[in-house]
Amino acid sequence: MTDQDNTNQKSPWHAGELAIQASIGVVQHMDRPGRLYVRNFLLEQHRSFYPLLHFVALGTVDPQGDAWATLRAGEPGFLQSPDPATLRVSARRDQADPAELGMEAGDAIGLLGVDLMTRRRNRMNGNLRRDGDDDASFDIDVTQSFGNCPRYIQNRSFSFARDPAEAAQPAAVHLDALDDRARQLIERADTFYVASYVDRDDGTRQVDVSHRGGKPGFVRVGSDGVLTIPDFSGNLFFMTLGNIHVNPKTGLLFVDSETGDMLQMTGDAAVILDSPEIAAFEGAERLWTFTARRVVHRPEGLPLRWRMEADGWSPNLLMTGNWADADQRLAAKALAQQWRPFRVTRMVEESASVRSLYLSPADGMAMIPPLPGQHLPIRMTLPDGGEALSRTYTLSMAPSDGQYRISVKKDGKASRHLHTLGEDALLEVRAPAGAFTVDAAQRRPAVLLAAGIGITPLLAMLRHLVHEGKRTRTLRPTWLFHSARTMEDRPFDAEIAALVEAGNGGVRLVRTLSQPGAAVIGRDYDKEGRIDMALLKATLPFGDHDFYLCGPSGFMQATYDGLRELNVRDERIHAETFGPSSLRRSGETDGAAAPQLPPAATESVRLVFTESGKEGRWNPGDGSLLEVAEARGLSPMFGCRGGSCGTCMTRVLEGSVTYASTPSFPLEEGEALICCAMPSKASGAALHLAM
Repeated sequence: MTDQDNTNQKSPWHAGELAIQASIGVVQHMDRPGRLYVRNFLLEQHRSFYPLLHFVALGTVDPQGDAWATLRAGEPGFLQSPDPATLRVSARRDQADPAELGMEAGDAIGLLGVDLMTRRRNRMNGNLRRDGDDDASFDIDVTQSFGNCPRYIQNRSFSFARDPAEAAQPAAVHLDALDDRARQLIERADTFYVASYVDRDDGTRQVDVSHRGGKPGFVRVGSDGVLTIPDFSGNLFFMTLGNIHVNPKTGLLFVDSETGDMLQMTGDAAVILDSPEIAAFEGAERLWTFTARRVVHRPEGLPLRWRMEADGWSPNLLMTGNWADADQRLAAKALAQQWRPFRVTRMVEESASVRSLYLSPADGMAMIPPLPGQHLPIRMTLPDGGEALSRTYTLSMAPSDGQYRISVKKDGKASRHLHTLGEDALLEVRAPAGAFTVDAAQRRPAVLLAAGIGITPLLAMLRHLVHEGKRTRTLRPTWLFHSARTMEDRPFDAEIAALVEAGNGGVRLVRTLSQPGAAVIGRDYDKEGRIDMALLKATLPFGDHDFYLCGPSGFMQATYDGLRELNVRDERIHAETFGPSSLRRSGETDGAAAPQLPPAATESVRLVFTESGKEGRWNPGDGSLLEVAEARGLSPMFGCRGGSCGTCMTRVLEGSVTYASTPSFPLEEGEALICCAMPSKASGAALHLAM
């Protein structure tokens, strides 16, 4: 079958799966995997895998239409595949199990086989078949079969506490809501199983059961009993969340690995695609919630006992967070516009003139994760005379690194002071800002062009791209061109080399030196000179790229102009700019009219600076609000004076502002960039600013 034939066929995914895939733009990308890897038979490797297992997860639907997840256990060999279309399960009926009501002949069923020691897992679903009155086994006729990735599975060894065929002695406890015992089990869990289903357009029912893993406590239990679960990077099939999108009926199973207690719940789930909590929870790409309607606690319900192996935690958990950290991040975000004390925890000399300072909060609050490439507003007091200075320094670490790092070139009063600081020194810091960032999920190759100290935001981007490539198993193709005067001037050599190696061929590095001296070409650098169009044309393959520029203004303007002459679209060229004249763009308008800005005030406007208790007056021709504030003795933070960095962002409490030209930094309602803003005509007689 040709690719064109595949394209014209009906999608292998149902409407719910397609909707979740569409939310991240992978519908077309996932069409082919759906046709190739989701089969209606068992591969030979799957047929030989199932007999090795000592337990299997099942998903069923009872006569009321409620979904249940459960486990069946047995000595290895209790699962067999007599032919590629069949899996036989030798397990007796369990009348205490609410999932048993959905295990009659002809019922749709989902199955998941997991080997916790090897982290190997395979899934299938189909229809249950029973042979007469045989209550000791059943067959599943396969309708879908596929492999699953090994991520988020903890290594545990097993033992049997009783004969698997022997029923549990304690009676099951049926509840209408979670009790304290259930809450405790959920809150300390690092694993659970979820069953979901959808009735397809052709009249068939598809039941799925899957595994979820995270750090202990990754499932939050709300005071109202609602569970909130982060959804981490996976295979993009979205079978579970796709089912929930069209049918909220879902079943969850938590197991106490030490006692064999089983907590089974059936209820309703919902997918959350947009929430501040998604960004606050490290590794989360979306959230989903579950509200139980029926709860069954089965003490010692499982004959198995599991023991965590040494170093048994999944390495993928290192790239995920927890709810305590997420809550702290959300609380810290409320302080984004306030100055907070940060402590210097480490200093590293990166080159002859560049020093890195590692910063951690000193107020007991969490740090606000930056976007890769953003800068950090910093306020410091000089020891001689107590002069206070405010500056912005680009962060050179990724959001996932868990701390701030600024890498400062010794050039100017503030930077010289930072080069003198030792451990435990305090600095005042505000939330990271800036729109010069990179999207790791984009598949278009990223070309990072760094000259001199301009490497700092691009190093943060590179760290982020490599981290996200590891987390999602898909690395955005990346080129880094790094230009310096001499080897002694070039920072981060070892760090960049390690990132290139970690990229496994997905990151390519080109180094230039304008004064190589004793440096050896091929070992210490790749080309003598500077980054220019001849180098880019000779190195980059032909295609559509995103370019990220940072360095001296002359370098950026020449590079921008050269790329435009090569017909690179303006929107494909991203630059760290400081000041309205830092980069003169020649963007395409595509015939669209420029957005109309409100007219500026034509009469005098009273300015009220609410936090300082001062007032001023803006008159036509006075310039920006920043200039008026400075004239009144205020020292607000600013960086670019051109509306590109966001450092001067201030809340507008009353009135409104406008600009001579639209600033490039994105703003929310009620925010203003005072470095280039002025009162609008609609402000009337007064404008109130939170400064």
